[in-house]
Amino acid sequence: MNERLYIVAYDISEPGRWRRIFKLMKGYGEWVQLSVFQCRLTPKQHAELVALLDGIINHVEDHIVLMDLGVADNVIPRVVSLGKAEFQVIEHEVIIV
Repeated sequence: MNERLYIVAYDISEPGRWRRIFKLMKGYGEWVQLSVFQCRLTPKQHAELVALLDGIINHVEDHIVLMDLGVADNVIPRVVSLGKAEFQVIEHEVIIV
Protein backbone atom coordinates (compact mmCIF):
# COMPACT_ATOMS: atom_id res chain seq x y z
CA MET A 1 0.00 0.00 0.00
CA ASN A 2 0.88 3.66 -0.11
CA GLU A 3 1.03 4.14 3.67
CA ARG A 4 3.67 6.02 5.63
CA LEU A 5 4.34 5.66 9.34
CA TYR A 6 3.93 8.78 11.49
CA ILE A 7 4.49 9.59 15.12
CA VAL A 8 2.05 12.31 16.18
CA ALA A 9 2.76 14.18 19.42
CA TYR A 10 0.76 17.06 20.76
CA ASP A 11 0.76 19.61 23.54
CA ILE A 12 -2.75 20.99 23.95
CA SER A 13 -3.28 23.58 26.68
CA GLU A 14 -7.05 23.26 27.21
CA PRO A 15 -8.56 19.96 28.46
CA GLY A 16 -11.61 20.12 26.18
CA ARG A 17 -9.47 20.54 23.04
CA TRP A 18 -7.10 17.83 24.32
CA ARG A 19 -10.03 15.38 24.60
CA ARG A 20 -11.24 16.26 21.08
CA ILE A 21 -7.73 15.70 19.68
CA PHE A 22 -7.38 12.42 21.62
CA LYS A 23 -10.73 11.08 20.31
CA LEU A 24 -9.83 12.10 16.77
CA MET A 25 -6.40 10.47 16.97
CA LYS A 26 -7.88 7.17 18.22
CA GLY A 27 -9.58 6.93 14.82
CA TYR A 28 -6.29 7.37 12.96
CA GLY A 29 -3.71 5.42 14.91
CA GLU A 30 -2.54 3.54 17.94
CA TRP A 31 -2.12 5.28 21.29
CA VAL A 32 1.50 5.06 22.45
CA GLN A 33 1.56 7.46 25.41
CA LEU A 34 -0.54 10.26 26.89
CA SER A 35 -0.26 12.64 23.92
CA VAL A 36 1.55 10.44 21.42
CA PHE A 37 0.10 8.25 18.65
CA GLN A 38 1.61 6.02 15.98
CA CYS A 39 -0.28 6.15 12.68
CA ARG A 40 -0.13 4.38 9.31
CA LEU A 41 -1.56 6.90 6.86
CA THR A 42 -2.12 7.16 3.14
CA PRO A 43 -1.50 10.62 1.63
CA LYS A 44 -5.27 11.23 1.67
CA GLN A 45 -5.60 10.21 5.34
CA HIS A 46 -2.62 12.40 6.23
CA ALA A 47 -4.20 15.42 4.52
CA GLU A 48 -7.55 14.75 6.24
CA LEU A 49 -5.91 14.41 9.64
CA VAL A 50 -3.87 17.59 9.25
CA ALA A 51 -6.99 19.52 8.18
CA LEU A 52 -9.05 18.19 11.09
CA LEU A 53 -6.32 18.90 13.65
CA ASP A 54 -5.80 22.37 12.21
CA GLY A 55 -9.48 23.10 12.72
CA ILE A 56 -9.43 22.07 16.39
CA ILE A 57 -6.26 23.59 17.83
CA ASN A 58 -5.69 27.07 19.15
CA HIS A 59 -2.80 28.24 16.98
CA VAL A 60 -1.41 30.47 19.71
CA GLU A 61 -1.54 28.01 22.64
CA ASP A 62 -1.28 24.48 21.16
CA HIS A 63 1.35 22.54 19.24
CA ILE A 64 1.16 19.31 17.21
CA VAL A 65 4.06 17.55 15.52
CA LEU A 66 3.61 14.85 12.85
CA MET A 67 6.91 13.02 12.30
CA ASP A 68 7.14 11.06 9.03
CA LEU A 69 9.20 7.91 9.64
CA GLY A 70 8.95 6.70 6.05
CA VAL A 71 7.17 4.00 4.06
CA ALA A 72 5.24 2.03 6.69
CA ASP A 73 6.12 -1.45 5.44
CA ASN A 74 9.84 -0.62 5.29
CA VAL A 75 10.31 1.22 8.58
CA ILE A 76 12.71 -0.35 11.04
CA PRO A 77 12.46 2.00 14.01
CA ARG A 78 15.34 2.39 16.39
CA VAL A 79 13.45 2.99 19.62
CA VAL A 80 14.50 2.72 23.24
CA SER A 81 11.40 1.81 25.26
CA LEU A 82 11.64 1.71 29.04
CA GLY A 83 8.96 0.66 31.49
CA LYS A 84 5.74 -1.26 31.25
CA ALA A 85 5.14 -1.46 27.50
CA GLU A 86 7.51 -2.34 24.69
CA PHE A 87 7.23 -0.16 21.57
CA GLN A 88 6.04 -2.11 18.53
CA VAL A 89 5.40 -0.80 15.03
CA ILE A 90 1.75 -1.15 14.08
CA GLU A 91 1.16 -3.61 11.28
CA HIS A 92 -1.10 -3.14 8.31
CA GLU A 93 -4.53 -4.54 9.08
CA VAL A 94 -6.87 -5.90 6.45
CA ILE A 95 -10.37 -4.55 6.94
CA ILE A 96 -13.22 -6.58 5.50
CA VAL A 97 -16.42 -4.61 4.95
